Amino acid sequence: MRILVIGNMGYVGPVLCEHLRRTRPDATLIGYDSGLFGHCLTTDHFPERVLDTQHFGDARNLSAALFENIDAVVYLAAVSNDPMGRDFAKPTGEINHEAAVHCAGLAAEAGVSHFVFASSCSVYGYAEDARARAEGDPIDPLTAYARSKIAAEHGLAALADSGMTISCLRFATACGMSPRLRLDLVLNDFVAGAVASGQITVLSDGTPWRPLIHVRDMARAIDWAVDRPTEAGGASLVVNVGSDSWNLQVADLAHAVAGVIDGTTVSIATDAPPDKRSYRVDFSLFQSLAPDHQPLETLDSTIQGLREGLAAIGFNDPAFRESLLMRLRALRALIDAGRLSPDLRWTDHAD
Repeated sequence: MRILVIGNMGYVGPVLCEHLRRTRPDATLIGYDSGLFGHCLTTDHFPERVLDTQHFGDARNLSAALFENIDAVVYLAAVSNDPMGRDFAKPTGEINHEAAVHCAGLAAEAGVSHFVFASSCSVYGYAEDARARAEGDPIDPLTAYARSKIAAEHGLAALADSGMTISCLRFATACGMSPRLRLDLVLNDFVAGAVASGQITVLSDGTPWRPLIHVRDMARAIDWAVDRPTEAGGASLVVNVGSDSWNLQVADLAHAVAGVIDGTTVSIATDAPPDKRSYRVDFSLFQSLAPDHQPLETLDSTIQGLREGLAAIGFNDPAFRESLLMRLRALRALIDAGRLSPDLRWTDHAD
């Protein structure tokens, strides 16, 4: 099997590719990435060593030749959170939505059998009640990031008759250790604060609901989707991916970290207005379709894994929110150095 991963050099890609190499040792694994975060390593090895081929290029500039003899495409490329979507709204739409749909069109024309799109539960936005949202429930995308994901889902649905099996995986909020760790994710942020300063600061009132999923369990779900039988969900599937037990309120996440990492204090801005992004998610469809690929990680094991991973790299920076472990900071540093344009394309100054 030949699997092409678009956007393999971010937070999820290295974990996914290492997982696929273990579960599919005879597969040909091919990566394609612009390399924006290639330098943001939190490991002593180059994760792409597990690939057979690594291509470098912008997801907005894909060539039809890339898809020749490919069996499955995984589209991970994205401007990947709300702050980046706010500051880079145009490239967010171009990369997360337009390029994803164009990629799928090229894949279908080349005879690719499976296309996997990394979507997001953030499309649910604000759920006024605590009822868990299922795939058929109304959505409320509040940010450029969320709007780009739902627009891509709609564009991919138009390819339902292409003969390609399409899986849009609406992932819960990612967390856990990765060779290219991000600390701009809620649980990762809390663990970093506990490790660096013994202090977790919750900037909201702590009441918003968040579903979470470990990046390793994201890889397990993608592994299922790259050759998903069409009868398991149909030719074009949208499915929430996560676990009911990982629907948690932000304050509970903070206290869970403090419970694992001794000496941690938690400060919650109880007088702050509630974060409008608040939603619980129903994962029963994914449970029924992929019983052998359900999340395995626990909250405590994830916290401990992050703690150990940060210790292994000597992390002790209380000002980590100003570091390259925050994706927005990494982009801003490249732009300030003249290596990246404001539309997130490499400039002529790049080596």
